[in-house]
Amino acid sequence: MQFTYYGQACFGVVTKEKRLLFDPFISGNELARDIDTEKVPADCILVSHGHTDHVMDVVPIAKRTGALCISNFEICGWLEKQGVKSVHPLNHGGQWQFDFGKVKYVNAIHSSSFPDGSYAGNPGGFVVSNDEDTFYFSGDTALTMDMQLIPRFFKLDFAVLPIGDNFTMGYEEALYAAEMIQCKRIIGVHYDTFGYIKIDKDAARAHFEKAGYELLLPGIGETITL
Repeated sequence: MQFTYYGQACFGVVTKEKRLLFDPFISGNELARDIDTEKVPADCILVSHGHTDHVMDVVPIAKRTGALCISNFEICGWLEKQGVKSVHPLNHGGQWQFDFGKVKYVNAIHSSSFPDGSYAGNPGGFVVSNDEDTFYFSGDTALTMDMQLIPRFFKLDFAVLPIGDNFTMGYEEALYAAEMIQCKRIIGVHYDTFGYIKIDKDAARAHFEKAGYELLLPGIGETITL
């Protein structure tokens, strides 16, 4: 499985020959200025919640690529009003079998509104599972006991968790999350983009390593194999 980091909480995954893109926020991220949104591939776009730093580039990428957009009911309706043709709404606890695998929409503890301040439904995360890999993207979230439910249904190969603190859990709590979801390999996101969420990356890696876990922090634009 190929994983490409585009900054903030935006990343792409190639699985079952499909290109999945999560929470597209690139054009508004100064740290991602070398990424050309016109060249970012997507067969499917998954959106965790409605904040600008997760949806800014969804519409133009979806229109350019024709990607299927998967999110909650409210976000899918919002996308349709902006001319996105292909959407699939989910709600918390629900799942659907797509051609690239099963997607389950799970709880996140955060807030969610559209760029104009209107209601964007409740925030969530995703578990994506197929016969190649199974992974969890928590979306923006606090540490929550609901994470303990995930390993009851899925054996994770890796997970993507926010580690920047202030607006989400920090890396110390992300380690507790890794323990709850029973996943040793974590990719950290949602850090360094703004002053509020700048972190000491060496300290974060060391914190995980000391506990016997691996924290991966790929550079923006970097692709790694998992």
